Amino acid sequence: MAPKDKYTVILPTYNERRNLPIIIWLLNRTFTKHNLDYEIIIVDDASPDGTLEIAQQLQTLYAPTHIILRPRPGKLGLGTAYVHGLKSATGNFIIIMDADFSHHPKFLPSMIAMQKRTDCDIVTGTRYAGDGGVYGWDLKRKLVSRGANLVADTVLRPGVSDLTGSFRLYKRGVLERVVARTESKGYTFQMELMTRAVGMGYRVEECPISFVDRVYGESKLGGEEIVEYLKGVLSLWLKV
Repeated sequence: MAPKDKYTVILPTYNERRNLPIIIWLLNRTFTKHNLDYEIIIVDDASPDGTLEIAQQLQTLYAPTHIILRPRPGKLGLGTAYVHGLKSATGNFIIIMDADFSHHPKFLPSMIAMQKRTDCDIVTGTRYAGDGGVYGWDLKRKLVSRGANLVADTVLRPGVSDLTGSFRLYKRGVLERVVARTESKGYTFQMELMTRAVGMGYRVEECPISFVDRVYGESKLGGEEIVEYLKGVLSLWLKV
């Protein structure tokens, strides 16, 4: 009899005090309802709003076997947060997602079912295919997101509709091998992960999702991140 699959969710956090209890409750409900073994690794980058203290309370509530805390001393980049969390993961599947409630756990059963049905290496949630969509953004931000994906798709041609998305399910071994070859640390990390995975021959399936703007707090995407992204696309084009 094959061992039961275990799903590790890596949640990087920074000033998510109000969002974290909601997303943890939804994740626990989803995994429990579908009888799935899981753990959630919270990687907090010294949030000044007390996110870590909330995470500690959630760990007591849901048990240390389900909530694992791996805090860091400061903001060290989104990519390194996933790498840091991956070191403590015990699941054979890794889920990466945002903690701000923009990625709803209700889509996880569909993503997991797609992986089981196709035996693909990666399932990525997409806002821009099938019945996927974006809600709560103004026109400017929608154009920025669409434009970022268009630029990346035109330059890199990865064959993925939502290259900047960050709601994904990976086979653990695949993620470890791709991460080992990924150089980006910030907002271009997700783009490079997917581009390198496709270049390494891994199979990717897309699952339509609805992306909803964060419930509490402000977006951390600014002008500097957009410039970093464009530089990242060019750099990746030269390397891959």
